[in-house]
Order: sequence, then C-alpha cells, then structure tokens
Amino acid sequence: MNVVLTIILAVQMLAALGMIGLILIQHGKGADMGAAFGSGSSGSLFGASGSANFLSRTTAVLAAVFFACTLLLAYFGNARPASTGSVLEGAAVNAPAASTEAAAQIPGSAPAASAPAAPLVPASGAAQIPAK
Repeated sequence: MNVVLTIILAVQMLAALGMIGLILIQHGKGADMGAAFGSGSSGSLFGASGSANFLSRTTAVLAAVFFACTLLLAYFGNARPASTGSVLEGAAVNAPAASTEAAAQIPGSAPAASAPAAPLVPASGAAQIPAK
C-alpha cells in the first residue's frame, strides 16, 4: 500500500509541475488583439491558433489527473479503521500510570520516596499569595 501511495504522489507532483509550465507558456486573452494587427506570432510552431487549443487541452488533462490523484490520496489517507471516541480519550486510556511498584521493579534503582500529599482544599485568601 505504501508503494501505491508513493506512485500516486509522484504522478500528482509531475502533473502539478506540468500544469505550472503549460500555464506559464499560454497566452492571455489580450494577446490575440495584437495578433489581429500583425504583431502577433502567427508563424509560430503551432500556427496562429493551434497553440491555444493544444496547450489548453493538455492543461485540462493534467488538471484532471491532478484532481484524480488528490481524491485517491484523500481516500487512502482516510481508509483507517474507525475508532469509537476521540483522540484525547484514547491518549488518556493508553497513558501509563505512575506507580511506585513499577519503579521498584527496575533493578538497581533506589526505592522512591513518597511524595507529600497535596492539600485536598485549595488555599484561599492571603494563602494564595506567594511569599518572597
């Protein structure tokens, strides 16, 4: 499956680069006005209007290939087994719990000192202001 994704991505990048090149080569709409008065490139490789048809059709084909590759990449990117729940719930379930038993099982480690118990009720009033 990884090879297929790599091939689709390579085809998409080549289609994108081809479209960029073809779009930069094409003439704008205002270029035809200059050709009507004799200053255009009527003696070009494709003829007077042959380049517009060839380049625009090739651009349309490359755009269709690019769009199809984008849809395939999106489909394969979302083709994972569906999970029931959010990502945050899965992270909370899979997080390891800190326990002193796990630390005691590590050879060569000193036994962990128990941490002082946190107050159950938060301090209020002047006790919230830190001392300097």
